[in-house]
Amino acid sequence: MATVPARAVNRGAVVCCVGWLRLDMASGPTAAGRRRVATVSGSTPVAIAGRRGGPNVMTLRQDRWWIQPLTIFSILFAFVVYVTWAAFQNRNYYVGANYVHGARDLLSPLYSPCIAASCVPGSTHHVQLSWWNFSPALLILFIPGGFRLTCYYYRRSYYRAFWWSPPSCAVQDHHTRYSGETRFPLLLQNSHRYFFYLAFLVNIVLTYDAILAFSVDRGIGVTVGTIVLVVNAVLLWLYTLSCHACRHLCGGHVRSFSEHPVRQRLWKWVTPLNAKHMQIAWVSLIFVALTDVYVRLVASGAITDMKLF
Repeated sequence: MATVPARAVNRGAVVCCVGWLRLDMASGPTAAGRRRVATVSGSTPVAIAGRRGGPNVMTLRQDRWWIQPLTIFSILFAFVVYVTWAAFQNRNYYVGANYVHGARDLLSPLYSPCIAASCVPGSTHHVQLSWWNFSPALLILFIPGGFRLTCYYYRRSYYRAFWWSPPSCAVQDHHTRYSGETRFPLLLQNSHRYFFYLAFLVNIVLTYDAILAFSVDRGIGVTVGTIVLVVNAVLLWLYTLSCHACRHLCGGHVRSFSEHPVRQRLWKWVTPLNAKHMQIAWVSLIFVALTDVYVRLVASGAITDMKLF
């Protein structure tokens, strides 16, 4: 048995949605291809008088379609609020040689690369901008922030959750006009590929930070902080490499893969990651915030970075 949407029946100025149709496939070899159609009782009169030629009601959906945009709004709003707060703190973002439980080298990803003159000793990446005396996070967060802001998946998410454009499938758009991404500021969404290149470089630095996290008590070891930074770096690499811009870079504008075997192998490798881009986007977003929380708690003395071996 299969269920398909019923067709809309035009009755003058009113369109009636006659519900859903059930297609019962008769069994047996003699009944092959025969169908018995039953119409669900009830109809919903809908006048064509809404925004941009749509119906005059918000939606005909009866499910809780609003749960997804509300959840997305809550997560993204909470993330932006926390990151903004953390960026202006300008403290407790690094655990270094003076840690009371033994030397560590843990740097929050929100402050890496730390290239400002205001960076605490030990956290710098061999380059210092002497003219910047504010929070180091404010200097570099535009790169991962711009990368996610212009991301194809995140654009769909916050367009729906914040702008209701539209909030969900088969739900009325709350804008009377549609111009796509052809006007400022949405025209800046085309910069996504350039943020991808910058984010790639930042990921290299975060990988370097994860390697330095194996420095424990002026030797080599593993702590909880080490695992946190390594997992964070891996997730950010997965998010970056699963990006649509990365997949296009590997296989885009290729007329024949047989003439570009290396690009074909790269394209085949990133395509399965691209299929999981949505899940990776959310996991990496939440974990980068949790990584900052962990480093901040250790640096402030609220918790201890436990040495595993």
